[in-house]
Amino acid sequence: MNCLQNLPRCSVSPLLGFGCIQRDHSSSSSSLKMLISPPIKANDPKSRLVLHAVSESKSSSEMSGVAKDEEKSDEYSQDMTQAMGAVLTYRHELGMNYNFIRPDLIVGSCLQTPEDVDKLRKIGVKTIFCLQQDPDLEYFGVDISSIQAYAKKYSDIQHIRCEIRDFDAFDLRMRLPAVVGTLYKAVKRNGGVTYVHCTAGMGRAPAVALTYMFWVQGYKLMEAHKLLMSKRSCFPKLDAIRNATIDILTGLKRKTVTLTLKDKGFSRVEISGLDIGWGQVNIFYLKPIYLL
Repeated sequence: MNCLQNLPRCSVSPLLGFGCIQRDHSSSSSSLKMLISPPIKANDPKSRLVLHAVSESKSSSEMSGVAKDEEKSDEYSQDMTQAMGAVLTYRHELGMNYNFIRPDLIVGSCLQTPEDVDKLRKIGVKTIFCLQQDPDLEYFGVDISSIQAYAKKYSDIQHIRCEIRDFDAFDLRMRLPAVVGTLYKAVKRNGGVTYVHCTAGMGRAPAVALTYMFWVQGYKLMEAHKLLMSKRSCFPKLDAIRNATIDILTGLKRKTVTLTLKDKGFSRVEISGLDIGWGQVNIFYLKPIYLL
């Protein structure tokens, strides 16, 4: 199932929880299983970061493929760190990784093979919610069609795509209402555990999960953020979530704001600001106001 990109950008999703307010890119013989300490079970809702990687005897061509994945992971991590403003590392070659944020909500990295669907079914996942765009999939060579086709074989799990551009806070802001609305409907329909993922599970996916907790599940924004960060190392764009919330409340309409100064002792007032998003450009303005 695909999330239609021509949906109204600010179709209002259920706001049940207000507390107040491109990426474009064109080695061993034994099984390996890595867990970030302390050791935990993959189906533990209180789990910390779980990384799974399984490899068997590999030919030289397969080993070459692993080396290429490592190089791509290095490049992706560098780009992500630069774009997000935080040191973040993603190792695609280690396989899918994830965290339970709540017993019914998981944030993780992308599915890489159809077999990953089985792994998620075993831990109770009923909805796979993919935020990746085609360039993201092509960069790491993920065959999304085979994953979607495999998921369709089962009646107890649904794969949904709602695309958000990687490393783009403004695109995130504009798409959040429609994306969270689609997520809300999927959760109501399917129940169980929901798996929200992007590529690394460190930007878009945690942002969508955080917004869902804020708008739908009754959390205050910073309360949800604290819970999220206690479960997974990530960097959701809080300003994009706040701005998307304001967009819904204002209907994306400009409004005149009147500022009143009670103190009569000023002779000069300067107002400065950075407008990001309304016209999809950044505008800096400095306006002196003289009081007679």
